[in-house]
Amino acid sequence: MSRARHPLTRLLVALLALVALAGCAAREQAAAPGAGQNAGTPEAAFPVQLTVPGGKPVVLDHKPKRIVSLNPAATEVLFTMGAGEQVVAVDSQSNFPQRAPRTALSALTPNVEAIANYKPDLVILFSDPGGLADSLEKLHIPTIRLASPKTTNEAYAYMRLLGQATGHAKEGSDLADRTKADIEKLVAETPKPARPLSYYFEIGPDLYSLTSKTMIGQLVSQFGLANVADPAGAVGEYPQLSPADLVRANPDLIFLADTVCCQQNAQTIAARPGWNRLKAVTGGNVVELNDDLATRWGPRVVEALKAVSAAVTKAGKA
Repeated sequence: MSRARHPLTRLLVALLALVALAGCAAREQAAAPGAGQNAGTPEAAFPVQLTVPGGKPVVLDHKPKRIVSLNPAATEVLFTMGAGEQVVAVDSQSNFPQRAPRTALSALTPNVEAIANYKPDLVILFSDPGGLADSLEKLHIPTIRLASPKTTNEAYAYMRLLGQATGHAKEGSDLADRTKADIEKLVAETPKPARPLSYYFEIGPDLYSLTSKTMIGQLVSQFGLANVADPAGAVGEYPQLSPADLVRANPDLIFLADTVCCQQNAQTIAARPGWNRLKAVTGGNVVELNDDLATRWGPRVVEALKAVSAAVTKAGKA
């Protein structure tokens, strides 16, 4: 029997589904600088040509001064690396930082005219519905499409690419290096569990999860955990599990990435039929994560991983 999806879960799953569609091209192209770039130059020189993952090379004649970001993770990166003053509009889901110029623009169903009204000289997309990039190109508006990365190396490459695209090449490279170092340090300092531990990562109360083939899944697995969603990976990287699957898997830890969108917490899941007997629930190992921290590829993912580290350390001692 199918289960009705929570409206905000539908939005998140739609975003995540686009990840799988764009993943292969992104993985192959994101790791290397684009043609015409000098990877050793600390500051981006203009004009600059960028090889955009899954798309055509993009030439930027000058340093962008009116950026529109329809990509929440990219928005976070732009402001973190110091390009925030160049951003004139962001989509409705770009809720960090608070000073970002949030608008009603949609990342999933964008409107060409609404975007063009901001007179952008660069648009950063998450997806390309209805040939949006081509429509903007006809208006002589360059676009960069960055689907969610499937590995951390892709995420670091995105940070560097955004740095080069905005005239902040050094800052983008430094941000990538710092994020990488923070993650590696956190994983190295977390004691490996004395016994094998399993986990369930929830992105929606209708039991949508993610497998170890996703960037977040790979990061969590680095802590020595087995993902109970992996057996369902044949249907995609973001499978919907059944209640029976979860009760049968009986995970040691549960990570909730639907605490904001869907108000899920340790109490709500303990009230689900049969879940009060799960090891994660009886052992007090239900971890409530901020949805955005746990699902975006920006540097704030480190904060979510700190919660994962603490949970693994606690559960590993039991």
